[in-house]
Amino acid sequence: MKINLQIIAAAALLFCSGSAFAQIDSTLLNTPAKTDTTKHSLSMDAVYNRPFLKLGKTPVSIGGYIESDVLYSNTSGITNGSQFQFRRFSLFVASTISKHVKFLSEIEYENDPTGDPGESSGAQFGIEYAAIDIEFNPLVNLRGGLILNPIGSFNQNHDGPKYEFTDRPIAMTQMLPDTWSNTGFGLYGKQYANHWMFGYEFYVTGGFDDAIIDNTQGKTFLPAANASLTRLTSSASGEPLYTGKLSIGNDKIGQLGLSYMGGVYNTWRIEGAQVDNKRSVNVFDVDFNTTIPRLHTAITTEWAWIFVDLPADYTPEYSHRQYGGYIDIVQPIIHGRILDWDNATVNLAVRGEYVDWNQGNFVATGQRMYNDVWSIMPAISFRPTPLTVLRVNYRIQNARDITGNTIGAAIGPTRGLSFGVSTYF
Repeated sequence: MKINLQIIAAAALLFCSGSAFAQIDSTLLNTPAKTDTTKHSLSMDAVYNRPFLKLGKTPVSIGGYIESDVLYSNTSGITNGSQFQFRRFSLFVASTISKHVKFLSEIEYENDPTGDPGESSGAQFGIEYAAIDIEFNPLVNLRGGLILNPIGSFNQNHDGPKYEFTDRPIAMTQMLPDTWSNTGFGLYGKQYANHWMFGYEFYVTGGFDDAIIDNTQGKTFLPAANASLTRLTSSASGEPLYTGKLSIGNDKIGQLGLSYMGGVYNTWRIEGAQVDNKRSVNVFDVDFNTTIPRLHTAITTEWAWIFVDLPADYTPEYSHRQYGGYIDIVQPIIHGRILDWDNATVNLAVRGEYVDWNQGNFVATGQRMYNDVWSIMPAISFRPTPLTVLRVNYRIQNARDITGNTIGAAIGPTRGLSFGVSTYF
């Protein structure tokens, strides 16, 4: 959930008026750099590692991306036919305020029915990110404002044009909160040595609330907290949410990220009087990406584990433990001049994903609980340039209820075909 705002029209006007005299700022492009000191990149660089247009001699740069798709799906023999979806329009506005002080914001229109069910339905305009960075040293930088919590890689690295798939990963949108951002402050830093890269981030922010165990989903559901705007100005628990990440990478091997997010989520005190025990939520995440030399096969994967302290009288549908993640494999099969594009690529890709919302066994019987989903999504994509992608996906998905049964239209097998386009601008 992003902050609703009235300045979208003004920001759009700024974009339209500025693009007439803009030129590409090559230092911010997500392309191979010209020097050894700038070619290194970690997932934490994703918010700035985007194509921007610099507005003449002003300190302001702008950019953005769009996503639009058409989907035909069938769940247990039931279909709504073809659905045309304009999912996202994001506008980036960045500024170098002074030496070692910079600002970046992301303003987004979103209407994604396949995304976070915890968000309010219908189209939304809002602020997804707005933070000030102050650099004291490459290893010590202060960031404050509305930030993306660095849990895993996808939460910070979610732009549609980067992926060969029309949908975002299920685990990162329906187990973890999609584009989870909060008000807060923290430190981050990076160090490069030859082919090696090291980075860290640590933030204290607002966080979750009682909605993660009191929601319309009827299960432990972290994305439900995304629906509350009050979390950006007040905390249900009065306690900070801690998020930290360590990243290590090598130009020739790949990049590994280890992250943690946790804190008290419940309203345990009202007007100074304790009404409940403090209950915590803890999330552990590991992500990895690499490219196999010569074959240029790109592999991206992320898996997360969630632990939630529940009241003793909760039913088994609300789980203490959840687990899930995904793996993307992308193989270029044609690269070079296609039609009038000199640097075009055709890719074959596949995504495998799994989420278990109820890890563990029933206390009464000792039998395993399920409430899980798995999906395989083969894809083919065409990139006329690295910044634009046309993609065709076919989803094969099965889900089971808590007892392991695959019954009913709501949880039956799903098959779907989608075509989409996404591009930076």
